[in-house]
Amino acid sequence: MKLPRNVRVFGVASFLTDVHSEIVLPLLPLFVTQALGLPATFLGFIEGVADSSASLVKVGSGWLSDRMRRRKPLIVAGYTLSTIVKPLLAAAFTGWQVMAIRFGDRVGKGIRSAPRDAALADAVPEETRGHAFGFHRAMDTLGAVLGSAIAYVLMRETDGAYRSIFLWAALPGVLAVLTLAIFLRESPRPPHAPVSAAAAPGRPSARLGWFLGIHGLFSLADFSYAIFLLRAESLGVAPALIPLVYLVYNVSYAALPVRAGRLSDRWGRVPVLIAGYALSALCCLGLALASAAWMAWALLALNGARMAVTSTIPRALAADLSSSARRGTDLGIYHLVVGLAALPASVVAGLLWDGLGPRAPFLWAAAVSLLALAAIILLRGRISPAKARRRQEIP
Repeated sequence: MKLPRNVRVFGVASFLTDVHSEIVLPLLPLFVTQALGLPATFLGFIEGVADSSASLVKVGSGWLSDRMRRRKPLIVAGYTLSTIVKPLLAAAFTGWQVMAIRFGDRVGKGIRSAPRDAALADAVPEETRGHAFGFHRAMDTLGAVLGSAIAYVLMRETDGAYRSIFLWAALPGVLAVLTLAIFLRESPRPPHAPVSAAAAPGRPSARLGWFLGIHGLFSLADFSYAIFLLRAESLGVAPALIPLVYLVYNVSYAALPVRAGRLSDRWGRVPVLIAGYALSALCCLGLALASAAWMAWALLALNGARMAVTSTIPRALAADLSSSARRGTDLGIYHLVVGLAALPASVVAGLLWDGLGPRAPFLWAAAVSLLALAAIILLRGRISPAKARRRQEIP
């Protein structure tokens, strides 16, 4: 199936943005802990605050895009802000400066996320929404693959000149902003919400509320990628190879979102998401028990596979459970819940790392993932969209 123009434009822009981001992000844990000499707890605090404190922006931008009936201005503004602030890491010499820059980057992400996801959902019917979100996530992650590879080459060629790398990384980000500004079009809004997404004008649907509670619980186990990379180093992976570990993770991540999305279009979002929660528990338990460097490579590849599910399907399900008139607002609430969980998730992971050792954060994450898995299995009838329930009832 040929995807609509806007879905393809978002794919290209996300590819370029992630080339920019993923040159920077795999190097950030080493920059913070080695170049700046800060502990893992502070790294977790930076990542948690950066993600959580910008979460209210996501609700506001989603609501504003519904009220304006225009999504493009907010999308372009969000991508522009992130592109401007990340190169400032080249001038950061304290942890608080890094936190401020990461906060600005995440505010940009907050401005764009809900309007972008709403625009993606507006561009396709519910029957192919999983495919569209999967394509977007795959392009995003392919950018991460290329960015990680470039980070490895630049680390090798510059002998770890972090600050120069942060500056050069901005070029693909600028191209992403230009792509959106020139080629993105406003999508016509559907006049009526589908039956499965019916909701009162002032509040989310009950099904969306149940889903947000379950996925919010799961998100407490979904701490920053930075802790995963530190775990790889603790298992014996050399610092110069950390971008390659991240590359392996992103190759696995990029290979599966389209397939996961199509499976969710065919089988329903909830069964596929159950598999994602189970993979998360398995991966985190493996990282807790791992004892050799080769295990880090294999388990981060497995983590990429579960991320292909748990970062793609929830967005499509939240869109299914929303009315067209308030889709930006509801997707903003979804991002708010996930973002608010990011602060305790990453801070607790950092505290457990420093207090109890590298295994502890992953034992915690495995336990929380299993709780979320049990919750979604028990409550699946309360969160399945009407169309998915009707498919399941057909013999």
